[in-house]
Amino acid sequence: MAGYLPGILTALALMTVAALYAHRHHYPVAERINLRQFLSVFRDSLPSLLLIFIIIGGIIGGVFTPTEASAIAVIYSLALAAIYREINVSKLRDILLDSVVTSSIVLLLVGCSMGMSWAMTNADVPELINEMITSVSENKWVILLIINLILLFVGTFMDITPAILIFTPIFLPIAQHLGIDPVHFGIIMVFNLTIGLCTPPVGTILFVGCSIGKISIDKVVKPLLPMFLALFMVMAMICYFPQLSLLLPTLFAPS
Repeated sequence: MAGYLPGILTALALMTVAALYAHRHHYPVAERINLRQFLSVFRDSLPSLLLIFIIIGGIIGGVFTPTEASAIAVIYSLALAAIYREINVSKLRDILLDSVVTSSIVLLLVGCSMGMSWAMTNADVPELINEMITSVSENKWVILLIINLILLFVGTFMDITPAILIFTPIFLPIAQHLGIDPVHFGIIMVFNLTIGLCTPPVGTILFVGCSIGKISIDKVVKPLLPMFLALFMVMAMICYFPQLSLLLPTLFAPS
C-alpha cells in the first residue's frame, strides 16, 4: 500500500514526458472515436483487461505470490490466444524459443550480478560503505542523498534481489537511527534499485524491452534520458516527502 501513491506519481511523470516527446516529434494523433465505438472496443478487449484484475487481485488477496502470478498470466494469455486463434503450433514453438533465449540471457545477467554481490561481500565493501556514510555527516537529508546515490550506482550493475539482501542490513539501521520510518526507507530503496533495472549494463527490464521491440540497447538509451530525469525527480519527491509513502498505510492501518 505504501507504493500506491509513488507508483501513481511515477506513472504521471512518465506519461507527461511521453506526451511532450510525442508532441515535439509530431507523432500522428489517433482519430477520435464515438461512444459506440468505444464500447465495442472495450467489450472486445474485456477478456484481456481481466488479466490485470486477476493478477493484482490475486496478489493483494494473498491467493498467489508475484512469481506465481507471472505463471498464471502466461497460462491465461495462452488460453486467450488459443480461443481467438491467434497462434498455432508453429507460432507457439517460435514463441517458446524466443522466451527461452531471452530468459537465458536475463538469468545470465542475474547470475553475473550475484557473482558481483559475492565479490563485494567478501571484500567487505558493505562495511566500508557503512563507515563512510556515518563519518561524512549526521544530517538526515545529506545521508539520505548519499544512500540514494549509492543505490543508484549499485542498481546499474547488480540485480535488485541481491542488492536488497546485501544493503538492507547496512542502510536500514542507519535510517532508523536518523528517525526515518522503515516503510518509507523500503520504498526509497526499492525505487532506486528499480531505476537500475532500466539502465545498462545489467538492466534486465531494458534488455527484455529491447528484445521484444527488436531494437539494440544503444539506440534506446539516449531517448530514455528524459524518462530517467523524470524518475530522478519522482525519487527526490519520494525521498524528501515521506507522506507520499506513509499516507495510505497510516490511514488504513488497523487501530
